[in-house]
Formats: sequence, structure tokens, C-alpha cells
Amino acid sequence: MRTLPSRATFVDTHCHLDMSDFEDDLANILDRALVQGVESIITIGIDLASSHRAIELARQHSCIWAAIGVHPHDVHSATEATYATLEALVTANHNLIVGYGEIGLDYVKKRSEPELQRQHFRRQLEIAKKLRLPVIIHDRDAHTDTLNILKECGPLPQGGVMHCFSGDMAFAEKIIDLGFYISVPGIVTFKNAHTLHDVARMIPLTSLLIETDAPFLAPHPLRGKRNEPSFVVHTAACIARLRDIPLTDLAHATTANAASLFHFPPHETPHPTPRS
Repeated sequence: MRTLPSRATFVDTHCHLDMSDFEDDLANILDRALVQGVESIITIGIDLASSHRAIELARQHSCIWAAIGVHPHDVHSATEATYATLEALVTANHNLIVGYGEIGLDYVKKRSEPELQRQHFRRQLEIAKKLRLPVIIHDRDAHTDTLNILKECGPLPQGGVMHCFSGDMAFAEKIIDLGFYISVPGIVTFKNAHTLHDVARMIPLTSLLIETDAPFLAPHPLRGKRNEPSFVVHTAACIARLRDIPLTDLAHATTANAASLFHFPPHETPHPTPRS
């Protein structure tokens, strides 16, 4: 993979480095990310156990930050005790946790009943408000309900991001009107992703984030491989081409947007070592 200019630095705003896919070569993965200018990586909790693992990774590596929450697939096993524990984790690890999520609705696989998903989505939005954390939203085939629940919940002071955006430009505009960012995954590099191409080209640069969702959804030309944070540069390069802007401009804007939403200071010399 070509090493990018030193001025081009990136944030992978969504991945799952706690998964077993990475347990044998995490150090190499982080090295490759840093070589490519990926200066900060947010690893995402999907349940209580993975939230604990995300925090531990953030504790061990200064380029990793954690988000915690319960994914819509897993809300069938979440209880008020689960949420109390998540709140306690934020209190104890506030310097490592930068977001609440991923939370939301998934009407594709429906591993949890849709009505139960909606109940827990509302509950977790309230928790995020209380904790003053930005929310990371998962939405698959649930655009209308996702938008309605976000509106019902009222303003989220810390804002949020629609992760792995899968809607059209009209939906993107409605989400942006709520003060949310749009996060574009590696799918944008696929030739047939015409709707996402339009979104990536047309949304305000001030509303754009980038992500890998690793180990899933590796971008072209690495489609089918295990995704990892260093691959976010392919997504960034594709979006820069779509927008006809220099890659360094795209990198600067998305990194600044990530810092504005998640409130972590950009690391001037990031390195995968434990925080003191």
C-alpha cells in the first residue's frame, strides 16, 4: 500500500478491534494504520462484554478510543443492570470513552424484535444524553423509524453520527438537519454504490466522517479481505476523487470533524503504547 503524504492524517471513526479477527496481529494492524496516517481509531462496543474490551484496548493503546453501548441485535439480552454498568464504565473511564454506541435499529436481520429495538433505542438515547456523549447510530432498513425516534428524543447536546450511512441524499439532509454527521464506509469504493457516491459527493464537507467498520466491508481494491483501520485511506481517496478535491483537504476536514464530535485531541505523534 502506498504511504500517503505526512500531512494527510485520518481518523477511523468506527471499527471493532476487540473482535477475534484481530487478536493475533493487533500490533501489526496498528503499525500499518499509523504508517498510513490514521492517527486515531474508535473501537465500538456492541454489548457489555465488547464495551469492556473496547475500553481495555483504549487503555493499552494511545491511538485507540472507545465507544460503548448495546447494538440492536443484542438488546434482547440487555437489562437495566446492563445500562447501569455501562453508565458506571463511563464514570470510571471518561478519559477513554468518546461516544455512546453503536445503538439504533436493524430491520434486516431482526435478531431482536423491532418493537424491542425501538424501546431500547429510546432508552439508550436518554442514557447518552445523561452521560453527555455523542451517539453512534446503526440504521439498516429503518430510516423512517430511526429519524422519528431521533426527533422524539429531542436535541442531543453532544450530537452524533449516522454510522455506515446507507440512505439517499434526501435522508442525509434530514439527518444533517438534526445536527448529525454522516459517516461513509468503504462501500463508497464499490462501482455499483451509486446512491452513496452521490451522498459522498454532495453532503457538506463539514458533515462528513469516514470509517472502516473493520473487520467488515473492506474497500476496493481489497474487497473480500479482512478490513482494518489502515484501509480507511482508500475510502478517503475515493471520496476526494468524487468531490474533486485534494486528498489532504478531505483528510484535514474529516479529522477536524471527528475531533469536533468526539472531543479527543488529535495525537501529534500517535503510537500504540499504553497511556500513562
